[in-house]
Amino acid sequence: MLKRALLTGLAFVGLSLTALNAHAEQYTQVGDYQIHYSAVSTRFLTPETAQAYNLQRSAGLGLVNVSVREAQEDGSTRPVNASVQGSVGGLAGNRESMNFRTVHEDDAIYHLATFTLRDDESMRFELDVKYDRNADPEPVNFTQRFYIER
Repeated sequence: MLKRALLTGLAFVGLSLTALNAHAEQYTQVGDYQIHYSAVSTRFLTPETAQAYNLQRSAGLGLVNVSVREAQEDGSTRPVNASVQGSVGGLAGNRESMNFRTVHEDDAIYHLATFTLRDDESMRFELDVKYDRNADPEPVNFTQRFYIER
């Protein structure tokens, strides 16, 4: 139960910061699938959440959170296991590969990766999300700017 509360907190942090950054809920709709994504500074994680998921809290470190949900006939959605690969970098290049790890929780599946923040620079995220083993990965790309508090 504690793990679930901590992961819910992690998801809440990502969604809250997304709202604070004046972004609408970030997801890509592909047929019956929704690919949700967010990127935040790890400084915004609570110490308990960071410890529970072995994440380092740092002013210079960011976290990408990706989840895939499939629409059901009754209007609800269910979590879908996926593989996520991707990179992040400045608009002029200098790409950094991200290593995603999957966290399974009772009714949620999250794919998490950390990356190095660049102060006051737009960062371009290029992700390949494979949610169906019989289909090609779906590209998910977004740009976000971060400010490092010192």
